[in-house]
Amino acid sequence: MTTLSIRRSVAILFTLAVICVSLSVKTASQAPAATPASPAPAAAPAQPPPTDRTYVGSQTCRRCHAAVYDRWSQTRMANVVTDPRVRPDVIIPDLSKPDPLVTFKRDEIAFVYGSKWKQRYFTKVGDDYFPLPAQWDVTNRVWRPYFVQPNTDWWVPHYPPDNRQRPTGPLCDGCHSVNYDIRTKSVTEWNVGCEKCHGPGSQHAARPSATNIVNPAKLDFVRANDTCIQCHSQGQPLQNPMAGRYFDWPVGFDQGEQLRDFWRLEEHKLGETTFTHFPDGTGHKNRMQGNDFVQSVMYRRGVTCFSCHDSHGTPNDALLIKPARDLCLTCHSTTSPNGPHAATLEEHTHHARGSAGSECVACHMPKIEQTIANVNVRSHTFAFITPSMTDEFKIPNACTGCHTDKSTDWAREALRGWSNVSPWRVQ
Repeated sequence: MTTLSIRRSVAILFTLAVICVSLSVKTASQAPAATPASPAPAAAPAQPPPTDRTYVGSQTCRRCHAAVYDRWSQTRMANVVTDPRVRPDVIIPDLSKPDPLVTFKRDEIAFVYGSKWKQRYFTKVGDDYFPLPAQWDVTNRVWRPYFVQPNTDWWVPHYPPDNRQRPTGPLCDGCHSVNYDIRTKSVTEWNVGCEKCHGPGSQHAARPSATNIVNPAKLDFVRANDTCIQCHSQGQPLQNPMAGRYFDWPVGFDQGEQLRDFWRLEEHKLGETTFTHFPDGTGHKNRMQGNDFVQSVMYRRGVTCFSCHDSHGTPNDALLIKPARDLCLTCHSTTSPNGPHAATLEEHTHHARGSAGSECVACHMPKIEQTIANVNVRSHTFAFITPSMTDEFKIPNACTGCHTDKSTDWAREALRGWSNVSPWRVQ
Protein backbone atom coordinates (compact mmCIF):
# COMPACT_ATOMS: atom_id res chain seq x y z
CA MET A 1 0.00 0.00 0.00
CA THR A 2 1.32 3.47 -0.94
CA THR A 3 1.78 6.26 1.56
CA LEU A 4 -1.07 8.15 -0.11
CA SER A 5 -3.40 5.19 0.27
CA ILE A 6 -2.56 4.89 3.99
CA ARG A 7 -3.27 8.57 4.56
CA ARG A 8 -6.67 8.29 2.76
CA SER A 9 -7.61 5.26 4.94
CA VAL A 10 -6.75 7.03 8.16
CA ALA A 11 -8.79 10.06 7.14
CA ILE A 12 -11.82 7.90 6.34
CA LEU A 13 -11.59 6.06 9.69
CA PHE A 14 -11.29 9.33 11.58
CA THR A 15 -14.38 10.75 9.86
CA LEU A 16 -16.42 7.65 10.70
CA ALA A 17 -15.36 7.84 14.35
CA VAL A 18 -16.46 11.46 14.66
CA ILE A 19 -19.88 10.63 13.13
CA CYS A 20 -20.37 7.72 15.62
CA VAL A 21 -19.53 9.88 18.63
CA SER A 22 -21.92 12.63 17.46
CA LEU A 23 -24.78 10.16 17.05
CA SER A 24 -24.11 8.70 20.52
CA VAL A 25 -24.22 12.11 22.19
CA LYS A 26 -27.43 13.02 20.38
CA THR A 27 -29.11 9.75 21.30
CA ALA A 28 -28.13 10.12 24.95
CA SER A 29 -29.46 13.67 25.09
CA GLN A 30 -32.84 12.59 23.70
CA ALA A 31 -33.23 9.56 26.00
CA PRO A 32 -35.34 9.95 29.17
CA ALA A 33 -33.27 10.70 32.26
CA ALA A 34 -32.41 7.61 34.26
CA THR A 35 -33.97 7.40 37.71
CA PRO A 36 -31.15 8.00 40.20
CA ALA A 37 -30.34 4.92 42.31
CA SER A 38 -31.77 5.06 45.80
CA PRO A 39 -28.97 5.49 48.33
CA ALA A 40 -28.31 2.36 50.40
CA PRO A 41 -29.87 2.72 53.81
CA ALA A 42 -27.28 3.60 56.42
CA ALA A 43 -26.47 0.70 58.69
CA ALA A 44 -27.87 1.26 62.13
CA PRO A 45 -25.06 1.61 64.66
CA ALA A 46 -24.64 -1.45 66.83
CA GLN A 47 -24.87 0.78 69.88
CA PRO A 48 -25.69 4.47 70.37
CA PRO A 49 -22.82 6.92 70.04
CA PRO A 50 -21.70 8.56 73.27
CA THR A 51 -22.56 12.12 72.19
CA ASP A 52 -25.68 13.85 73.51
CA ARG A 53 -26.28 11.20 76.14
CA THR A 54 -26.42 12.04 79.83
CA TYR A 55 -26.78 10.00 82.98
CA VAL A 56 -30.16 9.90 84.67
CA GLY A 57 -29.75 7.42 87.56
CA SER A 58 -31.22 4.01 88.31
CA GLN A 59 -34.40 5.44 89.79
CA THR A 60 -35.32 6.63 86.30
CA CYS A 61 -34.85 3.09 84.96
CA ARG A 62 -37.14 1.78 87.68
CA ARG A 63 -40.17 3.42 86.08
CA CYS A 64 -40.22 0.87 83.26
CA HIS A 65 -38.04 -1.91 84.65
CA ALA A 66 -39.45 -2.27 88.15
CA ALA A 67 -38.98 -6.04 88.48
CA VAL A 68 -35.36 -5.95 87.35
CA TYR A 69 -34.68 -2.90 89.53
CA ASP A 70 -36.10 -4.64 92.59
CA ARG A 71 -33.87 -7.68 92.02
CA TRP A 72 -30.79 -5.55 91.45
CA SER A 73 -31.45 -3.38 94.50
CA GLN A 74 -30.92 -6.43 96.75
CA THR A 75 -27.50 -7.29 95.27
CA ARG A 76 -24.09 -6.30 96.56
CA MET A 77 -23.62 -4.43 93.28
CA ALA A 78 -26.31 -2.03 94.45
CA ASN A 79 -24.97 -1.89 97.99
CA VAL A 80 -21.20 -1.61 97.72
CA VAL A 81 -21.20 1.87 99.24
CA THR A 82 -23.54 2.57 102.12
CA ASP A 83 -24.14 5.59 104.29
CA PRO A 84 -24.37 4.33 107.90
CA ARG A 85 -26.51 7.31 108.84
CA VAL A 86 -29.14 6.00 106.42
CA ARG A 87 -28.57 2.32 107.26
CA PRO A 88 -27.01 2.04 110.73
CA ASP A 89 -27.22 -1.77 110.61
CA VAL A 90 -24.74 -1.93 107.72
CA ILE A 91 -21.76 -1.81 110.11
CA ILE A 92 -21.01 -5.46 110.91
CA PRO A 93 -18.60 -5.31 113.90
CA ASP A 94 -19.50 -3.96 117.32
CA LEU A 95 -17.71 -0.62 117.50
CA SER A 96 -18.40 -0.35 121.20
CA LYS A 97 -15.85 -3.10 121.89
CA PRO A 98 -12.37 -1.59 122.18
CA ASP A 99 -9.64 -2.69 119.78
CA PRO A 100 -6.22 -1.07 119.38
CA LEU A 101 -6.66 -0.89 115.61
CA VAL A 102 -9.93 1.01 115.85
CA THR A 103 -8.94 4.61 116.47
CA PHE A 104 -12.12 6.13 115.05
CA LYS A 105 -15.71 6.44 116.21
CA ARG A 106 -18.97 5.64 114.48
CA ASP A 107 -19.82 9.29 113.83
CA GLU A 108 -16.59 9.66 111.83
CA ILE A 109 -17.74 7.04 109.31
CA ALA A 110 -19.24 8.69 106.24
CA PHE A 111 -19.28 5.61 104.02
CA VAL A 112 -19.01 1.85 104.45
CA TYR A 113 -17.63 -0.33 101.64
CA GLY A 114 -18.32 -4.05 101.39
CA SER A 115 -20.02 -6.80 103.35
CA LYS A 116 -18.97 -10.20 101.95
CA TRP A 117 -15.23 -10.63 102.48
CA LYS A 118 -14.18 -7.44 104.19
CA GLN A 119 -15.71 -4.19 105.32
CA ARG A 120 -13.90 -0.88 105.09
CA TYR A 121 -14.74 2.52 106.54
CA PHE A 122 -14.22 6.00 105.13
CA THR A 123 -14.42 9.49 106.52
CA LYS A 124 -15.17 12.70 104.67
CA VAL A 125 -12.89 15.72 104.75
CA GLY A 126 -13.97 18.62 102.57
CA ASP A 127 -15.18 17.13 99.28
CA ASP A 128 -13.02 13.98 99.49
CA TYR A 129 -13.36 10.64 101.26
CA PHE A 130 -10.41 8.94 102.97
CA PRO A 131 -9.90 5.40 104.33
CA LEU A 132 -9.90 4.86 108.08
CA PRO A 133 -7.05 2.68 109.42
CA ALA A 134 -8.90 -0.55 110.27
CA GLN A 135 -10.96 -3.00 108.22
CA TRP A 136 -13.20 -5.85 109.35
CA ASP A 137 -12.35 -9.36 108.20
CA VAL A 138 -15.86 -10.76 107.75
CA THR A 139 -14.80 -14.42 107.50
CA ASN A 140 -12.51 -14.49 110.52
CA ARG A 141 -14.44 -11.85 112.44
CA VAL A 142 -11.39 -9.84 113.43
CA TRP A 143 -10.07 -6.35 112.87
CA ARG A 144 -7.10 -5.93 110.55
CA PRO A 145 -5.03 -2.88 109.61
CA TYR A 146 -6.03 -1.08 106.44
CA PHE A 147 -3.09 0.62 104.78
CA VAL A 148 -1.71 -0.08 101.31
CA GLN A 149 1.96 -0.92 101.82
CA PRO A 150 4.96 0.10 99.68
CA ASN A 151 5.89 -2.16 96.74
CA THR A 152 2.32 -3.26 96.20
CA ASP A 153 -0.11 -1.33 94.00
CA TRP A 154 1.48 0.68 91.17
CA TRP A 155 0.02 3.96 92.43
CA VAL A 156 1.58 3.85 95.91
CA PRO A 157 4.70 5.92 95.03
CA HIS A 158 2.45 8.72 93.81
CA TYR A 159 0.74 9.25 97.18
CA PRO A 160 2.10 9.98 100.67
CA PRO A 161 2.22 7.05 103.14
CA ASP A 162 -0.79 8.37 105.01
CA ASN A 163 -4.42 7.29 104.61
CA ARG A 164 -5.52 10.88 105.16
CA GLN A 165 -3.68 11.86 102.00
CA ARG A 166 -4.97 9.03 99.82
CA PRO A 167 -8.46 10.06 98.70
CA THR A 168 -10.87 7.45 97.41
CA GLY A 169 -11.89 9.54 94.39
CA PRO A 170 -8.88 8.68 92.25
CA LEU A 171 -8.26 5.28 93.81
CA CYS A 172 -11.69 3.70 94.32
CA ASP A 173 -14.76 5.73 93.56
CA GLY A 174 -14.86 5.41 89.77
CA CYS A 175 -15.83 1.77 90.16
CA HIS A 176 -18.08 2.27 93.17
CA SER A 177 -20.28 4.83 91.50
CA VAL A 178 -21.86 5.90 88.23
CA ASN A 179 -20.41 8.90 86.37
CA TYR A 180 -17.79 10.06 88.85
CA ASP A 181 -16.60 13.50 87.74
CA ILE A 182 -12.90 13.88 88.56
CA ARG A 183 -13.11 17.68 88.61
CA THR A 184 -16.27 18.24 90.64
CA LYS A 185 -15.85 14.97 92.62
CA SER A 186 -19.57 14.36 92.16
CA VAL A 187 -21.49 11.27 91.00
CA THR A 188 -24.82 10.55 89.40
CA GLU A 189 -25.26 7.84 92.01
CA TRP A 190 -23.15 5.70 94.31
CA ASN A 191 -22.88 1.95 93.71
CA VAL A 192 -22.93 -0.03 90.48
CA GLY A 193 -26.11 1.36 88.99
CA CYS A 194 -27.87 0.49 85.74
CA GLU A 195 -25.89 2.94 83.63
CA LYS A 196 -22.55 1.52 84.71
CA CYS A 197 -23.31 -1.39 82.39
CA HIS A 198 -25.88 0.10 80.00
CA GLY A 199 -24.37 3.54 79.46
CA PRO A 200 -25.97 6.99 79.83
CA GLY A 201 -29.73 6.55 79.65
CA SER A 202 -31.20 9.96 78.89
CA GLN A 203 -32.13 9.19 75.27
CA HIS A 204 -33.60 5.83 76.22
CA ALA A 205 -35.61 7.32 79.08
CA ALA A 206 -37.06 9.97 76.76
CA ARG A 207 -37.77 7.61 73.85
CA PRO A 208 -37.47 3.97 74.93
CA SER A 209 -35.96 1.92 72.12
CA ALA A 210 -33.51 -0.92 71.78
CA THR A 211 -31.41 1.32 69.53
CA ASN A 212 -30.64 4.07 72.05
CA ILE A 213 -29.33 2.11 75.03
CA VAL A 214 -26.41 -0.27 75.33
CA ASN A 215 -27.36 -3.91 75.82
CA PRO A 216 -24.13 -5.74 76.69
CA ALA A 217 -25.67 -9.03 75.58
CA LYS A 218 -25.78 -7.70 72.00
CA LEU A 219 -22.18 -6.53 71.90
CA ASP A 220 -19.32 -8.55 70.47
CA PHE A 221 -17.67 -10.73 73.09
CA VAL A 222 -14.74 -8.35 73.67
CA ARG A 223 -16.88 -5.30 74.41
CA ALA A 224 -19.43 -7.41 76.26
CA ASN A 225 -16.76 -8.65 78.66
CA ASP A 226 -15.32 -5.15 78.96
CA THR A 227 -18.56 -4.23 80.70
CA CYS A 228 -17.25 -6.11 83.71
CA ILE A 229 -13.52 -5.84 83.06
CA GLN A 230 -13.71 -2.04 83.44
CA CYS A 231 -13.80 -2.62 87.20
CA HIS A 232 -12.98 -6.29 87.76
CA SER A 233 -9.36 -5.95 86.67
CA GLN A 234 -6.04 -4.53 87.74
CA GLY A 235 -4.62 -1.99 85.33
CA GLN A 236 -3.93 1.67 84.65
CA PRO A 237 -5.55 4.45 82.64
CA LEU A 238 -3.78 5.27 79.38
CA GLN A 239 -3.50 8.85 80.58
CA ASN A 240 -2.09 9.65 84.02
CA PRO A 241 -2.01 11.91 85.98
CA MET A 242 -5.28 13.75 85.43
CA ALA A 243 -6.41 16.85 87.29
CA GLY A 244 -3.17 16.57 89.26
CA ARG A 245 -3.83 13.05 90.56
CA TYR A 246 -3.08 9.46 89.60
CA PHE A 247 -6.17 7.36 88.97
CA ASP A 248 -6.66 3.61 89.40
CA TRP A 249 -9.76 3.18 87.23
CA PRO A 250 -10.64 3.87 83.56
CA VAL A 251 -11.44 7.58 83.77
CA GLY A 252 -13.70 8.81 80.97
CA PHE A 253 -14.99 5.43 79.85
CA ASP A 254 -18.72 5.27 79.21
CA GLN A 255 -20.39 2.03 78.20
CA GLY A 256 -20.76 2.07 74.45
CA GLU A 257 -17.16 3.13 73.90
CA GLN A 258 -14.00 1.02 73.58
CA LEU A 259 -12.41 0.25 76.93
CA ARG A 260 -9.01 -0.17 75.26
CA ASP A 261 -9.04 3.56 74.52
CA PHE A 262 -9.06 4.30 78.25
CA TRP A 263 -7.52 1.35 80.09
CA ARG A 264 -4.69 -1.16 79.87
CA LEU A 265 -4.46 -4.30 81.93
CA GLU A 266 -1.58 -4.71 84.37
CA GLU A 267 1.42 -6.05 82.49
CA HIS A 268 3.11 -9.29 83.45
CA LYS A 269 6.34 -10.95 82.40
CA LEU A 270 6.02 -14.71 82.17
CA GLY A 271 7.98 -16.47 84.91
CA GLU A 272 7.95 -13.54 87.33
CA THR A 273 6.05 -13.38 90.61
CA THR A 274 4.69 -9.89 91.21
CA PHE A 275 2.23 -8.27 93.55
CA THR A 276 -0.54 -8.92 91.03
CA HIS A 277 0.50 -12.14 89.25
CA PHE A 278 1.78 -15.64 89.75
CA PRO A 279 4.59 -16.64 87.34
CA ASP A 280 2.18 -18.26 84.84
CA GLY A 281 0.11 -15.07 84.60
CA THR A 282 -2.68 -16.14 86.96
CA GLY A 283 -3.69 -13.39 89.35
CA HIS A 284 -2.94 -13.83 93.02
CA LYS A 285 -4.84 -10.88 94.44
CA ASN A 286 -8.43 -9.76 94.34
CA ARG A 287 -9.93 -7.76 91.45
CA MET A 288 -8.06 -9.86 88.89
CA GLN A 289 -11.05 -11.65 87.37
CA GLY A 290 -10.71 -9.75 84.10
CA ASN A 291 -6.94 -10.22 83.91
CA ASP A 292 -7.48 -13.96 84.38
CA PHE A 293 -10.43 -14.36 82.07
CA VAL A 294 -8.88 -12.79 78.97
CA GLN A 295 -6.21 -15.54 79.10
CA SER A 296 -8.75 -18.35 79.16
CA VAL A 297 -9.98 -20.67 76.43
CA MET A 298 -13.50 -19.68 77.50
CA TYR A 299 -12.80 -16.05 76.55
CA ARG A 300 -11.25 -17.02 73.22
CA ARG A 301 -14.38 -19.04 72.41
CA GLY A 302 -16.62 -16.03 72.98
CA VAL A 303 -17.96 -16.86 76.44
CA THR A 304 -18.92 -13.74 78.40
CA CYS A 305 -19.11 -12.91 82.09
CA PHE A 306 -22.89 -12.95 81.90
CA SER A 307 -22.87 -16.42 80.38
CA CYS A 308 -22.45 -17.37 84.04
CA HIS A 309 -23.38 -14.30 86.13
CA ASP A 310 -26.43 -12.07 86.25
CA SER A 311 -25.64 -8.75 87.90
CA HIS A 312 -29.36 -7.97 88.11
CA GLY A 313 -29.55 -10.50 90.94
CA THR A 314 -29.99 -14.22 91.56
CA PRO A 315 -30.36 -16.33 94.69
CA ASN A 316 -27.01 -18.03 93.96
CA ASP A 317 -23.56 -17.25 95.27
CA ALA A 318 -21.60 -14.75 93.15
CA LEU A 319 -24.80 -13.91 91.25
CA LEU A 320 -24.46 -17.11 89.23
CA ILE A 321 -27.42 -17.85 86.96
CA LYS A 322 -27.46 -21.41 88.35
CA PRO A 323 -25.77 -23.10 91.31
CA ALA A 324 -22.11 -23.73 90.42
CA ARG A 325 -22.47 -27.51 90.30
CA ASP A 326 -25.20 -27.19 87.67
CA LEU A 327 -23.93 -24.19 85.76
CA CYS A 328 -20.76 -25.71 84.28
CA LEU A 329 -22.63 -28.83 83.21
CA THR A 330 -24.89 -26.70 81.01
CA CYS A 331 -22.08 -26.64 78.45
CA HIS A 332 -19.78 -29.35 79.82
CA SER A 333 -21.97 -32.41 80.30
CA THR A 334 -20.48 -35.84 79.70
CA THR A 335 -22.24 -35.96 76.31
CA SER A 336 -20.93 -32.58 75.19
CA PRO A 337 -18.14 -32.20 72.62
CA ASN A 338 -16.75 -29.55 74.97
CA GLY A 339 -15.91 -32.27 77.48
CA PRO A 340 -15.40 -33.72 79.96
CA HIS A 341 -14.53 -36.75 77.84
CA ALA A 342 -15.81 -39.43 80.17
CA ALA A 343 -18.88 -41.62 80.41
CA THR A 344 -19.86 -40.23 83.82
CA LEU A 345 -18.99 -37.21 85.90
CA GLU A 346 -17.38 -39.47 88.51
CA GLU A 347 -15.02 -40.89 85.88
CA HIS A 348 -13.85 -37.36 85.12
CA THR A 349 -13.53 -35.97 88.66
CA HIS A 350 -12.59 -39.19 90.49
CA HIS A 351 -14.69 -37.90 93.36
CA ALA A 352 -18.16 -38.92 94.47
CA ARG A 353 -21.00 -37.00 92.87
CA GLY A 354 -22.15 -34.25 95.19
CA SER A 355 -18.84 -34.05 97.07
CA ALA A 356 -16.73 -30.92 97.19
CA GLY A 357 -14.15 -32.59 94.94
CA SER A 358 -16.71 -33.24 92.23
CA GLU A 359 -17.44 -29.53 91.79
CA CYS A 360 -16.01 -28.23 88.52
CA VAL A 361 -14.88 -25.03 90.25
CA ALA A 362 -12.88 -26.99 92.83
CA CYS A 363 -10.25 -27.94 90.23
CA HIS A 364 -10.73 -25.36 87.48
CA MET A 365 -11.36 -22.28 89.65
CA PRO A 366 -9.40 -22.84 92.88
CA LYS A 367 -9.50 -20.18 95.57
CA ILE A 368 -5.95 -18.88 95.25
CA GLU A 369 -6.34 -15.10 94.85
CA GLN A 370 -6.06 -13.17 98.09
CA THR A 371 -8.72 -10.72 99.12
CA ILE A 372 -7.77 -10.34 102.81
CA ALA A 373 -5.38 -12.29 105.06
CA ASN A 374 -6.06 -16.02 104.53
CA VAL A 375 -9.29 -15.44 102.61
CA ASN A 376 -9.02 -16.09 98.87
CA VAL A 377 -11.35 -15.81 95.90
CA ARG A 378 -11.52 -18.05 92.84
CA SER A 379 -9.25 -17.75 89.81
CA HIS A 380 -10.86 -17.22 86.40
CA THR A 381 -8.38 -18.75 83.95
CA PHE A 382 -10.16 -22.14 84.25
CA ALA A 383 -6.76 -23.78 83.85
CA PHE A 384 -5.82 -26.84 85.88
CA ILE A 385 -2.73 -26.07 87.95
CA THR A 386 -0.51 -29.14 88.24
CA PRO A 387 1.49 -30.17 91.32
CA SER A 388 4.73 -29.45 89.46
CA MET A 389 3.65 -25.84 88.91
CA THR A 390 3.34 -25.59 92.67
CA ASP A 391 6.83 -27.02 93.14
CA GLU A 392 8.46 -24.85 90.51
CA PHE A 393 6.50 -21.60 90.62
CA LYS A 394 4.77 -21.68 94.03
CA ILE A 395 1.33 -21.47 92.41
CA PRO A 396 -1.17 -23.28 94.68
CA ASN A 397 -2.83 -26.31 93.09
CA ALA A 398 -6.33 -27.56 93.75
CA CYS A 399 -5.29 -31.03 94.97
CA THR A 400 -3.17 -30.03 97.95
CA GLY A 401 -5.26 -26.92 98.44
CA CYS A 402 -8.10 -29.25 99.43
CA HIS A 403 -6.05 -32.19 100.76
CA THR A 404 -3.94 -29.99 103.00
CA ASP A 405 -2.34 -32.96 104.75
CA LYS A 406 -0.90 -34.30 101.50
CA SER A 407 2.18 -33.39 99.44
CA THR A 408 2.61 -32.50 95.78
CA ASP A 409 4.32 -35.87 95.27
CA TRP A 410 1.18 -37.58 96.56
CA ALA A 411 -0.98 -35.47 94.22
CA ARG A 412 1.23 -36.22 91.23
CA GLU A 413 1.10 -39.97 91.82
CA ALA A 414 -2.66 -39.87 92.31
CA LEU A 415 -3.14 -38.07 89.00
CA ARG A 416 -0.91 -40.54 87.18
CA GLY A 417 -3.29 -43.27 88.23
CA TRP A 418 -6.22 -41.61 86.48
CA SER A 419 -6.55 -43.46 83.18
CA ASN A 420 -8.56 -40.72 81.50
CA VAL A 421 -5.93 -38.02 82.11
CA SER A 422 -2.95 -37.43 79.83
CA PRO A 423 0.33 -38.27 81.58
CA TRP A 424 1.90 -35.29 79.80
CA ARG A 425 -0.35 -32.82 81.59
CA VAL A 426 -0.25 -33.96 85.21
CA GLN A 427 3.42 -33.72 86.12
